[in-house]
Amino acid sequence: MEYTAIKKIVIIGPESTGKSTLTKQLAAHYNTIACPEYARQYLNEKGTSYTFDDLLTIANGQIALEETCKWSMVNSQSFRKSQISSFKQPATNNQQQETINNQQSTINNQPLFIDTDMYVMKVWCEYVFGKCHQFFLDEIVNRKYDLYLLCNIDLPWVKDDLREYPDEQPRKELYHIYKDLLINQTVPWVSISGNYDERLKTAITAVDSLLANSTT
Repeated sequence: MEYTAIKKIVIIGPESTGKSTLTKQLAAHYNTIACPEYARQYLNEKGTSYTFDDLLTIANGQIALEETCKWSMVNSQSFRKSQISSFKQPATNNQQQETINNQQSTINNQPLFIDTDMYVMKVWCEYVFGKCHQFFLDEIVNRKYDLYLLCNIDLPWVKDDLREYPDEQPRKELYHIYKDLLINQTVPWVSISGNYDERLKTAITAVDSLLANSTT
């Protein structure tokens, strides 16, 4: 049984905007799981020259990785729920009951932080190849998330072997493509900007608000 109360939060944006760092920081802050970007693993293994069809392979790998992370959380929840359920407390001990209720609420609202989704694959595919796999569009409709964190381009671009766009103009173009996508969909989203500490603080505020609203 899947616990739908798992909150799936996606971190997206152009390259070199601190997405992976923020994903890991948030997972550490909330003591939960960070789902990494599959493309980085794939390209490190296969090489940096990729084709249109490679992006379809990467997308399938990303989805499989996300599902693995989600079910790892579900299994962990199942164990902790059984531990709570088996705890025998006196009916009149209100403090114990409140502790159990708080533990249950924490389990039900555990966030999963995801570095990259099918919006990223769509933007990547269209920007590089001028076309998009129908699979990406179908999965954008099918897959449900609870919050998007859009990383702005106000961090300095940092070179590595997998990054392609050091110039300011394509970074601006890509950021506005992502922003337009999020404006025209229904999942809540928050813009993340500033230095690394400011970005983390903004993200935590957004996630705390999501989790608080989920318990009311």
